[in-house]
Amino acid sequence: MQQSGAITLADAVFPRIRTGGRTAVLARDVALIVGFAGFVALCAQVAIRLPWTTVPITGQTFGVLVAGGALGMWRGAGALAIYMLAGFMMPVYAPGNPGVTGSWDVHFILPWKGTHAFPWDISSSGYIVGFILAAAIVGYLAQHRQWDRKPWVHLGMLLGNIAVYVPGLLWLAYLIGSGWVHPVAGKPLADLIPGAGTWSKTLVGGLYPFIVGDLMKLLLASATLPAAWALVQRWRKPQDGGA
Repeated sequence: MQQSGAITLADAVFPRIRTGGRTAVLARDVALIVGFAGFVALCAQVAIRLPWTTVPITGQTFGVLVAGGALGMWRGAGALAIYMLAGFMMPVYAPGNPGVTGSWDVHFILPWKGTHAFPWDISSSGYIVGFILAAAIVGYLAQHRQWDRKPWVHLGMLLGNIAVYVPGLLWLAYLIGSGWVHPVAGKPLADLIPGAGTWSKTLVGGLYPFIVGDLMKLLLASATLPAAWALVQRWRKPQDGGA
C-alpha cells in the first residue's frame, strides 16, 4: 500500500520497515488502518444524546480528522471504511439508538455501550459515510500539502468537517421526507424531530445542535497534529545528532 507525497505523521512515528519487502510494509499499513479504526470506535463512546434528535453528539469527528491527518489520504479513508464495515456486525458505533426519549443521556467510554447496525437502520449512517470522505480530504491535504503542520491546518479540518455533514444531512433529509419509521421508537422520523418541513427538521436534528461541539473538536484536532509533529521532531533530533 504505497503512500505517495510527503511523509505522514504515522510514517514519522512508525517508520517503514526496510526488510521483509512488500509484505512487511503491507502489514504495517494494515495495522495502522485497523488501529485508527479502533481509535474512532473509542471516540464514539464519548457520546451525548439530545432530547430532540436521534443523531448523537460524539467524539467521532475528532477521531476522523486525526486519523485522516495522521495516515494520509488512502489509509485514512481505508481506516474509516473499515470502521463503517465493522459496525455492520460489531458494536463499534455510538451507544444505543433509543430514538428521542425527551431527556439527555451522557456516556463516557466505560462501560462499553457500542452498537452495530446496517446503514438503513440508523438515521446517522450518512455521517458515517461522510467520515470516509472527510478522512480522505484531510489526509490528502496532510500528505500532499503538509497542512497538518502548517497554519492551514484549521482550514483543512473545516473542510473535513463539512465533508461529514454533506452526506449526513442528505441522508437525514431523505429519511425524514420519505416517512422512514424509526425501528426503535416505532414512529416516523419526521414525528421525532421538531420543525416545519423536511429541511427545517433536518437542520434542527442534524446540524444546529452540533456546531459548537464540532468547532471544539475541530480546534482540538487542529492542535493535536502540529503538537504531535513537534514532539516527533524533538525526539528525532537527538537521534540524528547521535548518528
